[in-house]
Amino acid sequence: MSERLIGRRLLRQEDPRLVTGRGAYVTDLVLQGTLHMALLRSPHAHALITHVDADRARRVPGVIAVFTADDIRDVGPLPVLTHPPGQRQTGFPVLPADRVRYVGQPLAAVLAETRYVAEDGVDALDVTYDPLPVVADVTQATAPGAPKLYDDWPDNVVVSREIGSGDPDTVLATAPTVVEAHFTMPRQTAAPMEGRATCARLDGATGELTVWASSQAPHLFRTVLAGVLRLDEERIRVIVPDVGGGFGVKLHYYPEDVLVAVAAMRLGRPVKWVETRTEHFAATVHAREQHVQARAAFDAHGTLLALRAQVQGDVGAHLHTKGAGPIFLGGVVLPNLYAVRHFKAKLEAVVTNKVPFGAYRAFGMQQAAFVTERLMDMAARRLGIDPVEIRRRNYVPPTEFPYRSAANLVYDSGSYAEALDEALRIADYGGLRAMQARARADGRLVGIGVANYVEVTGMGPSKLMAAMGNRQGGYESATVRLEPSGRVTVATGIIELGQGIRSALAQVAADVLSLPYDRVVVVLGDTARTPYSCYGSADSRGSVTGGAAVLRATSALRQKLLRVAARLLEADEADLEVVDSQCRVRGAPGRGLSFAALAQESLRGQNLPDGMEPELEARFTYNPENWTFPYGVHIAAVEVARDTGRVHLLGYWVAHDCGTMLNPMLVDGQLHGGLAQGIGGALSEELRYDAAGQLLSRTFMDYAIPTAETMPPITIGHIETPSPHTPGGMKGMAEGGTIGAPATIANAVADALAGAGVDAAAVAAYPLTPPKVFALLQTAGA
Repeated sequence: MSERLIGRRLLRQEDPRLVTGRGAYVTDLVLQGTLHMALLRSPHAHALITHVDADRARRVPGVIAVFTADDIRDVGPLPVLTHPPGQRQTGFPVLPADRVRYVGQPLAAVLAETRYVAEDGVDALDVTYDPLPVVADVTQATAPGAPKLYDDWPDNVVVSREIGSGDPDTVLATAPTVVEAHFTMPRQTAAPMEGRATCARLDGATGELTVWASSQAPHLFRTVLAGVLRLDEERIRVIVPDVGGGFGVKLHYYPEDVLVAVAAMRLGRPVKWVETRTEHFAATVHAREQHVQARAAFDAHGTLLALRAQVQGDVGAHLHTKGAGPIFLGGVVLPNLYAVRHFKAKLEAVVTNKVPFGAYRAFGMQQAAFVTERLMDMAARRLGIDPVEIRRRNYVPPTEFPYRSAANLVYDSGSYAEALDEALRIADYGGLRAMQARARADGRLVGIGVANYVEVTGMGPSKLMAAMGNRQGGYESATVRLEPSGRVTVATGIIELGQGIRSALAQVAADVLSLPYDRVVVVLGDTARTPYSCYGSADSRGSVTGGAAVLRATSALRQKLLRVAARLLEADEADLEVVDSQCRVRGAPGRGLSFAALAQESLRGQNLPDGMEPELEARFTYNPENWTFPYGVHIAAVEVARDTGRVHLLGYWVAHDCGTMLNPMLVDGQLHGGLAQGIGGALSEELRYDAAGQLLSRTFMDYAIPTAETMPPITIGHIETPSPHTPGGMKGMAEGGTIGAPATIANAVADALAGAGVDAAAVAAYPLTPPKVFALLQTAGA
């Protein structure tokens, strides 16, 4: 075991259990006497609630209880966890008492012996509404005289912010080349394989409320629930079993979570609610939708001189758990990898009569990359510069790190040109261009697209987050304990969502302690057994904050082992080494003690160094000083069908830098999975509403996620520039595939359509569905 484990492609510890059908999710939980919950949801996008009659529902055989807003007056609102200056909203109701603001908003909960009976009870509820004018989109919401969603607000802008530095307006006024466009990004949803699910049980003897939830952040779930229910937090235990995907939507706290807990407490029986797929579309947070007006200035050589943007994000009916975070985070990464010094952006969050928006993999950064990378391609075409070359000319050079961007972020490390060269190498860029030339000679519309992105990962520095109005800490803690058997137990608040973080943390601990990977057990997802985590699994932070905490805690445990071993072996600590699950005298392999022997001797407590406690355990809390900034370069080759507008991906290549890779196989898996979501977002996924605020995309028949047939051959290359401030050098890596795909594919489609005479600036929105692409072809008479 003297071989290093960090950096090796080890198989995931959890896979044998999952692939043999032994996974256990909230829906699999069977508790005696469980009641099931169903929700009445608003059929109106905007209406006053004039009357609610639950009498008939309560008389349905098998219905145990009905809760309306009147029944939970003692329950507080759910909090918005970001409060930047000027924000007009800090919470939202569990059940509205007087007004609904989106189709799908819960109005009442029915508890019954079965889910079927609960749904019958929902059908028996009688509610009278007085419809109000509907605000269906951002354009309508910000028009003069628009109906207001909140009567005491002057308009429909819930929060706004101006960011940036320099003087882009002056530069834009005098620059030789200016490109501009209005970009539109669609409303999308995460659609994890497992929807939301919550189960709660009250122990009448102890007063402890146990909640099982498919959540990305159980400790904060407990904190929020305690506040809303006005309970002592230590009376609540939250357990997260296996999770079938989260992607951000399970960072949020929803009315259903509170109602399950309220019902369990009041009725004295376990209560379960499992989201249907239709409910996911109609009630789980949406994401992405933005309108961006952007301008960029360039000199004759293609140097990016200035960037100015106005971003309007559609946040739906009210701010949800994460507030306007995706709009603001997307805004600060608009400068991308480029050394532009004049940049400003106005960022606005606008309410409409739609499902509230929130976190989804790429958290605003996908939209930012789309805007900046489309502008770079438009400028390259205008100036007659290869799209690869214009990017290379604008990169922040390696000697400038740490680099403070024009948006006031401090990029930690990078070698952007090296990543570009790696992408060109693995894609055989010259060969792709030659293939494109041959295809065009045959009349085929083939395009090559290139795009960069930067990620903000490893959330994050707690004090900086507080200054931004974020009411969550970004630290992460880990405890590492040597068991009497010689095995090691690691516990942390990070959550396993399918990304493999349990295995990655085991790999870190095993590497530091030089013991077999399968001798490490990682405990996650239980507030009673793990250290407090204020943020959970999000923002690609598992390997950064969780990995750093485990690395430092395990290193501290290693030092304790050496102290105990030195005492027992009557040797100097400097003469000892940790090898193959033992501490031994260097150069004397027969003179050593196994981890099991050290653990057992420590627990006896009879021959320990002065001042050392008996148990061999260490804890470390890592509070990062900065975010980490992984990045990448994507290349895509596409062919567009002239007769249908269908976009076919011929190949996809990614060069990625996430600092130190704990397990390259896990990194590749995250990039592949992220690409699937990014490709779906680029080509087919869109939540559509009509003018009355009715959601038209309610099933997978209407919301087309990618299939195996959609996915192209994917090649991934890696470079590693470790983060200088993260113990171990890790950066996040889970979102890069999703961030870069729409921009890359749009650039490739624009390049292909140029062969038919379509103006490249016309490709300013996604998804690039066949009807939309065909319409672009028609504008050129192709």
